[in-house]
Amino acid sequence: MARLPFNQQVRQAREDAIVDAVNRQLAGKGFDLMTMDEVASEVGIAKASLYKHFDSKEALAAAAMKRLLGRAQAELDRIEAQGLPTPLARLEAVVRWTMRVQLDGEMPSLPSQNSSLRAALMADMAYLGQLMAVSERLGHWITEAQSQGQITTAVPAEVVLYTLFARACDPVLGVLKAGGHAPDQVIEWVMATTFGGLATR
Repeated sequence: MARLPFNQQVRQAREDAIVDAVNRQLAGKGFDLMTMDEVASEVGIAKASLYKHFDSKEALAAAAMKRLLGRAQAELDRIEAQGLPTPLARLEAVVRWTMRVQLDGEMPSLPSQNSSLRAALMADMAYLGQLMAVSERLGHWITEAQSQGQITTAVPAEVVLYTLFARACDPVLGVLKAGGHAPDQVIEWVMATTFGGLATR
C-alpha cells in the first residue's frame, strides 16, 4: 500500500491527537462541558487550527464516536475469532470489554437529549454505518442466544440490545469504583445484575 504524502501524514497525526483529546474530554466531563478551547489547548494548537479539522463540537463528538465504534467492531471480530462456545458467552465478553473501556476512562459520554448533537450524528453516514454494523452483529448474537434458551424471549431482542448498550454509560460503574471497589469486582457485580437479574435463584 502506498504511503500517504508527508503533509497528509501530518494532518492525520494531528487529527488523531485531536480525537484523543476529545475522547478524554468526553470521558472526563461529557459533551456539554467540553469546549473547543479546551480541546485546542490540550492538543497544543490554536483554536483556529482546530476549526480547520473539525467545524463544531458536534463534529468532534462524532469523530470520537466513530473511533469508538471502530474499536468495538475490532473487538467483536476478536471475540468471534476466539470461538466461544455460545452466543451468550460472546455477549458477555463484549459487555465486559465495554465496561472495561468505561472504567479505564476511555468511553465518550454523550447526552441522550441534545438536538444539535443528535442531528449531527444522524447526518453522518460513516457513523450510522458503523452503528448499524455493531447493532446488527450484536442483534444476531442476541436472537441466537434467545433461540437457544440462553436469554429470555419475554424481553424483545431490541430491549436486550439497548440494555447491553447501556452498560457503556452506566453510572454505577464509576460510583462503585470511586467507592474503592476494584474494577474487576465492579465488572463481575454488574455482569451478575445484567445477565442474572436480582431475583434469588
